[in-house]
Amino acid sequence: MSTELLLAFIAFAFVTSVTPGPNNMMLLASGVNFGVRRSIPHMLGISLGFMLLVAAVGLGLGQVFQRLPVLHDVLRYVGAAYLLYLAWKIAHSGAPQSRGNPEAKPFTFIQAAAFQWVNPKAWIMAIGAITTYTPQDGFFSNVLLIAALFALVNCPSVGLWTVAGSMLRKWLDNPRALRAFNIGMALLLVASLYPIIVDTGMF
Repeated sequence: MSTELLLAFIAFAFVTSVTPGPNNMMLLASGVNFGVRRSIPHMLGISLGFMLLVAAVGLGLGQVFQRLPVLHDVLRYVGAAYLLYLAWKIAHSGAPQSRGNPEAKPFTFIQAAAFQWVNPKAWIMAIGAITTYTPQDGFFSNVLLIAALFALVNCPSVGLWTVAGSMLRKWLDNPRALRAFNIGMALLLVASLYPIIVDTGMF
């Protein structure tokens, strides 16, 4: 991979990782509700799960979706249903354990990693990375390099949203303000379903 292509890919990875999407909306809410330390497994799960998704797409999973287009629709609607479920959980999360709700828990590492496989934005990013930035010469090693680099760029990028959320905690000590914030985050998460609902051919 040339230096120019590598730098272009890093810029692509940063922009796609740091811009709003389901992962970042959930991390912002997690930062507010649980703080940075308790959200670290969530952040690491996103990066590792996404790295495995990129590698899988590069090593042939993308061709499976090209040959069986019906899988696109299945993934699209399973992802939409799960995002609605997550939005409902965020909207009804209330205050976390240290703030009066002992049942509130952040996403685990495994939950965050598994979510990447039904996250529409993650699929767009993975397919874009493989089709645009992976040279054919030494394709296998380049796929692994792209996947690893994406994880390295992704983790601090999504972490910015967690930090931003934690910085908002002191302004959201009021239960009513926190509830309003969580409902707002849930609505933004639902809004991320728009491309799925209108069927823009995202895959």
